[in-house]
Amino acid sequence: MIRVQVVDDEALVRSGFELILGAAPDIEVVATCSGADAVAAVEREEPDVVLLDIRMPDVDGLTVLRAVRALPQPPVVAMLTTFDADEYVMTALRSGAAGFVLKDTEPEHLAQLVRTLAAGGVVLSPKVSGAILRPDAPDDEDTSRVGLLTDRERQVLVLVAEGLSNADIGARVHLSAGTVKDHVSAILTKLRVSSRVQAALLAQSAGLLRADAGRRDGDARAGRGPATGGARGETGR
Repeated sequence: MIRVQVVDDEALVRSGFELILGAAPDIEVVATCSGADAVAAVEREEPDVVLLDIRMPDVDGLTVLRAVRALPQPPVVAMLTTFDADEYVMTALRSGAAGFVLKDTEPEHLAQLVRTLAAGGVVLSPKVSGAILRPDAPDDEDTSRVGLLTDRERQVLVLVAEGLSNADIGARVHLSAGTVKDHVSAILTKLRVSSRVQAALLAQSAGLLRADAGRRDGDARAGRGPATGGARGETGR
């Protein structure tokens, strides 16, 4: 069972998410609360996934995010928002959020997004994916950090940035999920980041994702395989 905690200042939102997710056979909503009680509930219930409102009047969602991510064994946290262009979204991603879920997500998609998060995937809307993959000039410091990675680790990092889970990456590059997990751990350590999203942001800043996209476009033009896009859409996992 995937243990989920929903944090939102509106009781109606909490009960709605609990009702929808509780209908899934593999998901259990173990806690619903407002921001003021969020960290204590995480410590008490030990959820696998926390859905956290990014804007709350009692306690700021980003403050709760940082407190939860600082716990010894933090759960995966995705931000809840009504806008996919929320100005706080990128700050949340850089602070360790594994993505975000729109409050008007179709009910039939919500459980799958939670499964993606629990499996180590990244949940982003196309607009935020585009922001991550924006064509900025490479940052020299980030390029140096990416240079510490092995070829295999760079390959895994690009797939992490596409939002793939460890199992999906393993299937793509013919490795076990456990081996991919080891690679991801090594990547986070070498890049000195604490989450997969932060690693993806750094890879973009270093120009790694643009270089990979260019290589795949070249392969497609040469008839060696299809060109594919960057990070996947929110409901595309």
